[in-house]
Amino acid sequence: MVWRSQRLLVHLPRLRLIDLLLLAAAGAVLYALLAIAPGNLRRVSPSVVIDLRTAALPGYTALSLLRMATAYGLSLLFTLTFGYAAARSRRAERVLIPVLDILQSIPVLSFLPAVLLAMIAVFPRQTVGLEVGSILLIFTGMVWNMTFSFYHSLLTLPPELVEVARALRLTWWQRLTSVELPAATIGLVWNSMMSWAGGWFFLMACESFTLVNRSFTLPGLGSYLAVASSRGDLRAIAWGLVTLVALTVVSDQLLWRPLVAWSQRFKVELAEDPDPPRSWLLNLLRRSRLLPATQRRIWLPFIESLDRAFQRVEEAIRGVPRRAPTTRLLAMGRSLIAITAIGGVAWGAAALTGMLLRVSVSEWGQITIGAGATFVRVGLALAVALAWTVPLGVAIGLNARLARVVQPLAQVVASVPATALFPVLLAVLVRIGGGMSVASVLLMLLGTQWYLLFNIIGGANAIPRDLLEATALLKVRGWVRWRALVLPAIFPHLVTGGITAQGGAWNASIVSEFAEFSGRTLSTVGLGALIARATQDGNYPLLAASTMVMAVIVILANRLGWRRAMRAAESRYHLE
Repeated sequence: MVWRSQRLLVHLPRLRLIDLLLLAAAGAVLYALLAIAPGNLRRVSPSVVIDLRTAALPGYTALSLLRMATAYGLSLLFTLTFGYAAARSRRAERVLIPVLDILQSIPVLSFLPAVLLAMIAVFPRQTVGLEVGSILLIFTGMVWNMTFSFYHSLLTLPPELVEVARALRLTWWQRLTSVELPAATIGLVWNSMMSWAGGWFFLMACESFTLVNRSFTLPGLGSYLAVASSRGDLRAIAWGLVTLVALTVVSDQLLWRPLVAWSQRFKVELAEDPDPPRSWLLNLLRRSRLLPATQRRIWLPFIESLDRAFQRVEEAIRGVPRRAPTTRLLAMGRSLIAITAIGGVAWGAAALTGMLLRVSVSEWGQITIGAGATFVRVGLALAVALAWTVPLGVAIGLNARLARVVQPLAQVVASVPATALFPVLLAVLVRIGGGMSVASVLLMLLGTQWYLLFNIIGGANAIPRDLLEATALLKVRGWVRWRALVLPAIFPHLVTGGITAQGGAWNASIVSEFAEFSGRTLSTVGLGALIARATQDGNYPLLAASTMVMAVIVILANRLGWRRAMRAAESRYHLE
């Protein structure tokens, strides 16, 4: 036993300073999870009082960060499973993509009553139920653009890569890890950045909310900003925003910038970029001796064992002949699933119909007028967003130096919750003659333009260097270069950004058309304001009707516009 321990010590790599720092960081995170977080979580209750002192911000920030990380992990797992199933099975695609359209079109506050009541019912202790409900609400603000990005990346894989995978008879696991995930990595990284920023954007609504005139508050940075905004405490708002900005800058340096630089290895190109994205942290990690040793002795053997296991399972499935009893059992299983799904849909439709019948004629009139007003605001926000995100996103994606400066700034601005900006925006708009209607468009723009910007940056960043050099050699410039190379190359990413930006704009209407500040309720005519007010008052029929109308509008826009554009991207605008 002693001899084995001595041999293990001999084979351990000599640690460098970066290895010691990594071990120290891992120990600090583990200590925070095991010692600090549980103590704070035990003090959570539905009637918690938010402390607006600056000294309370570190603890609140840690709790919010833990919820965000958990929600992002769930979003990534959902993205990989849901997106892969929809892209690899036409039968599944016909069911999953409409479901994704519907879920993406439902705003965060419309999920609130069902999620919150279900979690409190499942977990008798309201503390656990509120925590799980808050994480699920943050999840609904993160997951959709990631899923659409991964799904569209799989649909636009270069055909020669697909043919090579078939010729090599790769298993589905080998094809996923060696072909499909690498091809989708750049878009997934940029959409993960957007999802993380979107999670901060809706954090105020996910940690502090009112249901049936009862307030539920979880300690966190979002609830800190929400309480400070409702009381009109400008000092607390400023400190909360400073904390959020600092956290965004730190996460950019320690997480997103290294991931962007690392993702360049999966770029499909023949010529090397002379000025690729760089990260000081990634350069330090590449000097580590502990990480390569861990990868060589633990990670790679684990992946190889998975490859062998999945290969044996697939070969066994291929070798088993399709027998009549097995076929009948599979058919019975599919029929049972279909009957259960149809029964659930029928029950839900009956319950929804009963609620809609309780909506008065005057309320339907309010919904119609509100839908029209919000539709106009969404259109204006998307038009303004497209006007500036396309040229700037392409410039950032093609210029690494510009990206190093603008990328963290975009993340900071995208992370700032819209309702936290109400005091500043309203003060400015009152002076220049604007009002809540103009403020709601600006706040909606803050919640939607980043979906376009980050997708466009990812698309421009993925353009092969050899194509850019070919256009330079041929002296293709100006509009001809945009029409022949840039726009076709970014078109699939632009469609992905457009789909999620449209859903994000409708979603942002709930925080841009209705807010509380200094004890006053500020609102304007719109569907988002109706949803927010119905959630606060517990008017479930009005909430169901408003949400249904919003979902129908978003789904129709996706089906009649964005989905056709995506089919064009699949057939015409991909590398081959």
